[in-house]
Amino acid sequence: MKRTLSIAAAMAATFCATAHADDQTTASAHAPLGVMGDHLHNRGEFMFSYRYMHMDMDGSRIGTRRVSARDTVGTMNQPGQFLVAPISMPMDMHMLGAMYGLSDNITLMGMASYASNSMDHLIRNGREFTTRSSGIGDTKLSALVSLFDNGHHKVHWQLGVSLPTGSTTEVDDTPAMKDAFLPYMMQIGSGTYDLLPAVTYSGRNDTVSWGAQLNAVIRTGDNDQSYTLGDQLGATSWIAKDLNDHLSLSLRVNYQDKDAIDGRNPALNPSTIQTAVPALQEGDRVDLSLGVNYLFANGHRLAIEYASPIRQDLVGPQLEIDSVLTLGWQKAF
Repeated sequence: MKRTLSIAAAMAATFCATAHADDQTTASAHAPLGVMGDHLHNRGEFMFSYRYMHMDMDGSRIGTRRVSARDTVGTMNQPGQFLVAPISMPMDMHMLGAMYGLSDNITLMGMASYASNSMDHLIRNGREFTTRSSGIGDTKLSALVSLFDNGHHKVHWQLGVSLPTGSTTEVDDTPAMKDAFLPYMMQIGSGTYDLLPAVTYSGRNDTVSWGAQLNAVIRTGDNDQSYTLGDQLGATSWIAKDLNDHLSLSLRVNYQDKDAIDGRNPALNPSTIQTAVPALQEGDRVDLSLGVNYLFANGHRLAIEYASPIRQDLVGPQLEIDSVLTLGWQKAF
């Protein structure tokens, strides 16, 4: 994979920092809700979690410049680049997670998800239509391995794999065809076994916690539809402040870089719509997130995080992300 060496080098560079004390008695002991695999558990301890995520995508970009659906399709007298263009795409995802402390230095983690998508489209002749897809997503299994812990700082690896339990054969009716094959971003899963490496650092003092994580998705092989989704590289850093023992506020910066799709699904016509063009699924963005974490006296945690991009550079036209809202619950036993 073309980003594998840069991913490995970036992860290795993290060790230049000192290292997440896992004090479970304050609200800021856990990272903001959008960070996965941020902490380990003691031997024999379980934690269960539920997250609901809503993502809004509205309008497209070419590079950093916004373009409308009408810009993309043009008119009957002045045709644009494609016959059909996406207008917007809201996505909802429900995620169930579990963690288990196999030992004080190794925690096992698993996550299952259910996603539902809808996409509004504009046709060059002015008509609009909507397609929808939903189903169980890919299943993620990981081991978190402690590398360093001095009581105030920690570093751990995440070694994970994503299993292709999500569908890559979603169809819906369009004005041109009944049961038309839906484009790549409307499919639920990747269709491939994907590697999920990550390294996480975090630290804290009496009332403030902070941390950083580097993570990647490395695709392996082609799926049954003759394509491979692009590799992904992510980097995030956060700081959280306890207002009291129960409530904390957080600020997080998140960077995501995604490669183009390799290969193509022969059932999709890339001349019709931008979402069917493998090369137009590449880009990077930087998000700024605000979060709230609340720890109840009985150990239940409720959290919310709202993220909005402050920069997007997309190979396009490509749908841009406008906001991501995540709500969640966690409880350790």
